Amino acid sequence: MDFTERTYREYHRQEDLVHFQIVVEETDLDIGIRKERFSPELVEWVAETIRVCRKPLEDYIQVDHDFVSSLTPYTVLSDAPVIVQTMAEAGRLAGVGPMAAVAGAVAEWVGKSIAKRSRDVIVENGGDVFMRTSRIRKVGIYAGESPLSNRIAIEVKPDQTPLGICTSSGKIGHSLSFGQADAVVVLSPSVPLADAVATATGNLVQTVEDLEGALEFASRIKGVTGVLIIKDERLAVWGNVKLLPIKACHPEHSEGS
Repeated sequence: MDFTERTYREYHRQEDLVHFQIVVEETDLDIGIRKERFSPELVEWVAETIRVCRKPLEDYIQVDHDFVSSLTPYTVLSDAPVIVQTMAEAGRLAGVGPMAAVAGAVAEWVGKSIAKRSRDVIVENGGDVFMRTSRIRKVGIYAGESPLSNRIAIEVKPDQTPLGICTSSGKIGHSLSFGQADAVVVLSPSVPLADAVATATGNLVQTVEDLEGALEFASRIKGVTGVLIIKDERLAVWGNVKLLPIKACHPEHSEGS
């Protein structure tokens, strides 16, 4: 990624957690866990967990080639692995192809596995976050060149988690988007759903006049609990989203994010 070497990751990092990165094939995760749970052995275990997560998806793609290329809801084979079915269902609900949910699906799979070993865990995968927390946290919002970028944060309370916090942008990142939103952030207990809905919602935003319609679209999808859309200097928000101001202009100075 050419936008500051994934420095957007600073926006979800927490001072009380140990954060580390693991890359397995195309999967590049930033993971935060409680400091007392961190060890080299755990890092190796997480890497193996990622490989276990990826294998059924990789194997399925070899059998069903259209699964990867579809940009619309896709019917998978009846014996498809659970992760494939989860992605397909998220895409169906959002009205997009199943690969729109792949980053969220992997983040959730790995995050839930780690959550068995750490009460607090954050897994970020290309701007899509799985979070479980025992304390109130703030997640800063990166919105590219928008004047609102790194000026606001979403507050996440323990009783909201496990929670998916997924971001799509038509201007930054490598993920496919047909819109021009600076940032679309979707909250849902299902990370794959949040991922797919963020993509679908972002596709609807070309100008600030599209914010209301895009917000209404996302709010109607069952399972979505909150939506935030940023386009230029405008912001639209719906649902269980508590916004807080942050003072910093650079992520390394942001408060707890």
